[in-house]
Amino acid sequence: MSDADSNRKDTETPLRSHGLISLWTVLLVVWTVANSTVAAVVVLLGAAITMPIAWILTSSGSTWSRIRWTPDGLLHFSLYGATFLVELVKANIAMMGYVYAPRIDIKPGIVKVRTRLKSPIGRLALANTIALTPGSLVMELRGDALFIHLLDIDGIDAEAMTETIVRPFERHLEHVFG
Repeated sequence: MSDADSNRKDTETPLRSHGLISLWTVLLVVWTVANSTVAAVVVLLGAAITMPIAWILTSSGSTWSRIRWTPDGLLHFSLYGATFLVELVKANIAMMGYVYAPRIDIKPGIVKVRTRLKSPIGRLALANTIALTPGSLVMELRGDALFIHLLDIDGIDAEAMTETIVRPFERHLEHVFG
């Protein structure tokens, strides 16, 4: 093993450990919330299930080590969650309007928007967040561009769509993922 390989391995180990702990924590919190209980048996089972998943996912790269678990990062992660819930409710209400309308008048299409997010995991989180809101689906993520299929693009331009869909999430994801 060369000195360069040895030095790279020494610097990757703490990053991988940080990423493993970060991902494991996120998965365990999701497990606990999904089970709606903090009973010791459920939490221990969740820890046992999520640790191997986190280990497998972090062994292939250092993406999860880039998460910023600072007080500012945690605040923005919470604000991101709140923003997502608000946007989810708004999208569901809009979808109900389409479903219960006597005549559905939509013009589906694809809009290209740009993001300021630099980290691949931040872009992935943004794309998944947009895809989880009804009426929108991220078709492709290419560089800083997202191609989003929308149920109704009548009168919508890409600049307004970027401000409406991307910016509310992006502002918080920048603080968490960089």
